[in-house]
Amino acid sequence: MSLPEFWFLAVAFLFVGYFVLEGFDFGVGMLMPFLGRSHPSAVADEAGVDHEPGFDDNDRRRRAVLNTIGPVWDGNEVWVITGGGALFAAFGGWYATMFSAFYLPLLLILVGLITRIVAIEWRGKINHPRWRMWCDIGIGLGSWIPALLWGVAFANVLRGLPIDADHQYTGGVFNLLNPYGLLGGLTTLLAFLTHGAVFVALKTSGVLHEDSATYAKRLAIPTAVVAAVFLLWTQFAYGNAWTWIPVLIAAVAAIVMVVATYLRREGYAFAATTIAIAGTVSTLFAALFPDVLPSTLDDAYTLTIANTSSSDYTLTVMTWAAVFILPVVIGYQAWTYWVFRKRISVAHIPPPGGVSSLRASSR
Repeated sequence: MSLPEFWFLAVAFLFVGYFVLEGFDFGVGMLMPFLGRSHPSAVADEAGVDHEPGFDDNDRRRRAVLNTIGPVWDGNEVWVITGGGALFAAFGGWYATMFSAFYLPLLLILVGLITRIVAIEWRGKINHPRWRMWCDIGIGLGSWIPALLWGVAFANVLRGLPIDADHQYTGGVFNLLNPYGLLGGLTTLLAFLTHGAVFVALKTSGVLHEDSATYAKRLAIPTAVVAAVFLLWTQFAYGNAWTWIPVLIAAVAAIVMVVATYLRREGYAFAATTIAIAGTVSTLFAALFPDVLPSTLDDAYTLTIANTSSSDYTLTVMTWAAVFILPVVIGYQAWTYWVFRKRISVAHIPPPGGVSSLRASSR
């Protein structure tokens, strides 16, 4: 295996990790307003929680939902930073042309991510309902927008773009809004929603657990159907004999996900959504190889691993750095997930701006 091929696999691995880990973060952000709604007695049904008039119980539920990703969401975002950095250093031509073509979608994704970060970090800084409402809107927009546009972008990378002999993008933003690209966006949107719902069900107890399990059950079949259509379209239009492997893996995982959500086996369901998302992203990269950005104008203008990779010296230095640093980063992140593995309920959330009189249950 050559160094350019190795770094193509490394970039694919980093984006697979990003979509799997950040995927449930996006799902939690998208579902937070819906899981935070309750009737007046809902919180009283939580074990160990006294219903206290005057306190915003809906807000406590939203805070509990947000706390499921509180210790890990910022670490999950590191994957896209690392993936983008690896792409820039290993395949400068690919990075330059792709970012030029996807300037507006990537700008919207960046704005969404920044808004989401600020909203999460600052939500508890001011004890006022209107402040928390705007922060919740920021978290929602910062989750819905990237969840949709990442799928549109990656589907268009595989489909190809109008690239000329100078490797310049000659199309407009509406070139990206084609049926295949939009289906890719719908696929990631539904996949992340389901992934997030299963994650909340896995990480919570009481009413939040019941609500998220219900949402996961409702989303499971539509997600599996849309993903199946997208994978089959990808395979028959752009795939090869080898890409049937990740396609079949993703398809089996989607079936397991549907069954597990209906049986309320959240652990199996979360493992299945993880494998399904990983299989789908792997299919896109496997179908793309050895190209990195096909040209729809002329095959001779297509960007490939060979004509966009950096020098062997650069790739060698990057490889040694990755060998020593990447295991440490993955190990630390795995340790973080282990430390914060316990379930969360509304009983763990004090009323905003006051001393809790909840009978907080032990984790």
